Amino acid sequence: MKLYKIYFSPTGGTKKVIDAVSDMWSCEKETLDLFSQDKPYKCAFNEDDICIVAVPSFGGRVPALAIERMQQLKGNHTKTIFIAVYGNRDYDDTLLELKDTLENLDFCCIAGIAAIAEHSICRQFATNRPDDKDIKELKDFAKQIQQKIQSGVKDTPLVKGNHPYKKYGEVPLAPKANNTCTNCGICAAECPVKAIPKDTPRTVDKTKCIACMHCISVCPNHSRVNNKILTFVSAQALKKSCSSRKQNQLFLGK
Repeated sequence: MKLYKIYFSPTGGTKKVIDAVSDMWSCEKETLDLFSQDKPYKCAFNEDDICIVAVPSFGGRVPALAIERMQQLKGNHTKTIFIAVYGNRDYDDTLLELKDTLENLDFCCIAGIAAIAEHSICRQFATNRPDDKDIKELKDFAKQIQQKIQSGVKDTPLVKGNHPYKKYGEVPLAPKANNTCTNCGICAAECPVKAIPKDTPRTVDKTKCIACMHCISVCPNHSRVNNKILTFVSAQALKKSCSSRKQNQLFLGK
C-alpha cells in the first residue's frame, strides 16, 4: 500500500492541512504537487492505495487549474480522502465539486474534510491557521478515517454543496511589484499560469492571473503587493462572515 498526497497549495495553507492528515499514516508516501508547473501529473493508482486530495476554495469553487491538472489522474477506484481548505468565510460548493471531479476520475471518495487556513488575501482572517488546535483535530479526523478504512466500509459521505455549483466570481486583484523589487524573477519562474513576464517581472498580465497569491508568498523581499484600496474593500466585505472562528468538519458517512 502507498499513500499519495495530492494537493494544490498556492500559499502553503492547503499543504499544512494535508500534511497534518497524512502524518497519521506510516506507510510509503508519494507527493503530487498539482500547483507546480514543472512536475508531471499523469499517474495511475492501485485499488489498495490511499489518496488524499486537497485544494483551496477559490470563491467557493475548486480552482479551475487544479481541476485541469487532475484530469490527468486515473483513480482506479482508489480509496480517497478529499479536502477543501478555506479562509474562514465559507467553502460553499468546493467540497462537493471536488468529490464530483474525483468520482468522475474513478476515485472512491470515502471521507471528506473542510478545513480552515489563513485567508490568502486578507490575512487578518484565520491568521496562522491551521494552528496547534487545528492540527490536533485534523489528526483525530485521520484516526477516524483509518478506522473506517479498517472496517472495510467504502460508502461515500454526503457533503455540503449545490448543483449547479455557484458561479465563480473572479477576484479583481492581480499583485504587482513595488519599488523594492530586485527583478530576481522568482515570482515569474513559479507563476503557474505564466502571468508574470520573465523579462519584466514587476508587471503582471491581468488576463492570465488567477489571483492565487503565490507570487506574494514566495517573494524574498515582500515586494509583490495587491492594490491597497481593493484589498481594504475586500476585507470590509468579509469582516462579518470571517471574524468568528470557524471549525474544521469531517464527513465520514455511516
